Amino acid sequence: MARPLHNSLSPPALRSVLYWFYRSGNLMNFFLRRRIRRAGIALLVMGILLSFLAGGRDPRRADAPGQLLGFGFALGVMALLSLPLRRARVRITRQLPEHATAGEPVRLTYHLTNLSRFTLHHAALVETPPDPRPSRAQFAIAREPGGEKRNAFDRVFAYHCWMWLCEIRILFDADESTRPLLLRRGASTTVTATIVPRRRGLIVLDDLRLLLPDPLGFYQRCLRTATPASTLAVLPARYPLPPFELPGSARFQAGGDAASRQTGPSGEFVALRDYQPGDPMRLIHWKSWARTGKPVVMELEDTFYPRHGLILDTFPEAGDEALFEAAVSVAASFVSAIDTHESLIDLMFISGREQVVTAGRGTGRAETLLEVLAGVESSPHPQFDSLRKLVLRHAEDLAGCLAVFAGWSPKRAELLARIHAAGISIAAIVVCEEEIPASVPGVRFVRRTQLGPDLMKLPPRF
Repeated sequence: MARPLHNSLSPPALRSVLYWFYRSGNLMNFFLRRRIRRAGIALLVMGILLSFLAGGRDPRRADAPGQLLGFGFALGVMALLSLPLRRARVRITRQLPEHATAGEPVRLTYHLTNLSRFTLHHAALVETPPDPRPSRAQFAIAREPGGEKRNAFDRVFAYHCWMWLCEIRILFDADESTRPLLLRRGASTTVTATIVPRRRGLIVLDDLRLLLPDPLGFYQRCLRTATPASTLAVLPARYPLPPFELPGSARFQAGGDAASRQTGPSGEFVALRDYQPGDPMRLIHWKSWARTGKPVVMELEDTFYPRHGLILDTFPEAGDEALFEAAVSVAASFVSAIDTHESLIDLMFISGREQVVTAGRGTGRAETLLEVLAGVESSPHPQFDSLRKLVLRHAEDLAGCLAVFAGWSPKRAELLARIHAAGISIAAIVVCEEEIPASVPGVRFVRRTQLGPDLMKLPPRF
């Protein structure tokens, strides 16, 4: 029988009530935070403090706390009454970069045109991430990391579990546009804003808000614009790596067996010669033909380049999703560091089906592999045998393989052993938690929480 994932002591009936309560409170919190500015919060705090100071005093006696309280109340009412007068009608188009990277700020550009009869002033733009609130079913089975260590009260009411679920589901953090808008009737301008994606994948931007503060700066209207939706591809986070050689690279050094596993001729120029029937048209040297009056072709020297396999483990254990995300980042780091102008990389993994994506000299850009890694998903059921067969089908083309594992287990050790027994040079990098297992030949362990420093400690040869 499967072990339940929920680490809360609350019964299902209470959990349903808590879900409704937390969901409504989260919505109210979002509504107020978008409409009360920092000055408004300060005014509210000052009003509470002055109420305590003025409490118990004779209301007929005019003193400083009472006067300040009345003055602040009047300002707040005036600010609220002025909000309906803040209106705008704009046309906005959004311009995105080609890619973004998880954890790094990305700048978005907006082109605005004021369609209103009035001047638009002191306004700002901000992107709104998708609703992070989980579904009832997700809240019912969620397991907060370390939740079993909380006290009984926290486990019964599961508030920390709710906050954790909302936090991990936020796709990006957004800042307001860099400068306040001041746009006359019919005029156009360009502004920028920054978002920070929290994780890799595709982000759909379909909720751009126009913020219109009141003249006193206490509150603001938050109007949803009719800007068309846009999609931003977020690449995995990547880390710097020390100089390294992939498994099997020695086969392509001087005196190595380069012809046995190759990518094909590189087309390095050697000399010119007369055209012979069957020579491809792309080799004709047109300038020499025009000068001599007879067809001349370029003679090329065949140079071969290594082909490496990058195996990604998409079978994390239950609760090890963070290890899988870290493994994707490790794979992306190697894709970025490998010189694809001098080699080919076959990214091999199983996500719903067997997949092999190739990039490198003459086939595609390394960015292609990063885009694939941005959307790769874990598999619900381990298929190590299918992964082994996938690698062995390409064994004749590979100089060597590097495997990136999300955790360590006997099945992963068996996979490495069987691939090595088939005559393929293979090494592995295993992403683990704080405890690093005992040393295993051909395997390097890196800690998920210390990924950057541990990767920089990798040896030059695997």
